[in-house]
Amino acid sequence: MEELCQQLVALEPANWSFLGGLANAQLQQGKYDDAAKAYDKAVTLALAEKSDTPLTPEKIKARNAAIGKMLTGQGNAYLKLKKIDDAVRSYYRAADLDPNPGLAYFNLCATLYNTGNVDGAVSACDKAIAADPTRADAYFIKGSLLVAGAKTSEDGRVVPPPGTVEALQKYLELAPDGPHAKDVKDMLLYVGADVPATQNTK
Repeated sequence: MEELCQQLVALEPANWSFLGGLANAQLQQGKYDDAAKAYDKAVTLALAEKSDTPLTPEKIKARNAAIGKMLTGQGNAYLKLKKIDDAVRSYYRAADLDPNPGLAYFNLCATLYNTGNVDGAVSACDKAIAADPTRADAYFIKGSLLVAGAKTSEDGRVVPPPGTVEALQKYLELAPDGPHAKDVKDMLLYVGADVPATQNTK
């Protein structure tokens, strides 16, 4: 696949779609540095694209969605290269451009969570949830972050920040048998909240 994409790029080096395809192929093969560079060229070309006729709103939306996906791919490549700051920048750019920024915000949420940026991660999780309220893992990450900020009252009760219980219970509602279900139930018990009854879904 990479070889075919390289041939297409050689034929039309200014075609950002071909460059994006090459970057995708390189990302899948673990060539993360090459992929990040190819995504960068593709995005630059796409943003500078000129047209003889004005672009319709539909075409602009489709182009921005494609650019958003490429920037998300670039962020993933940077993440593999452990270039966290570059990955975060790519995800932010993707979220700004993509008409459906849920995935970009979720990747941002997960990346900031893994690097200990609590405030940034909670904000990104909220944006991921707003863009896609069905993304269970965004609720898990948000709930986990908030639980970590819980306080203990004078009478020994654990007092979690506002929104903690709701986020954790929403995870169980969306993914009752999800990979984090046990952890979520343990966190709910830790903060003294009700664990909603769930039933297996096939």
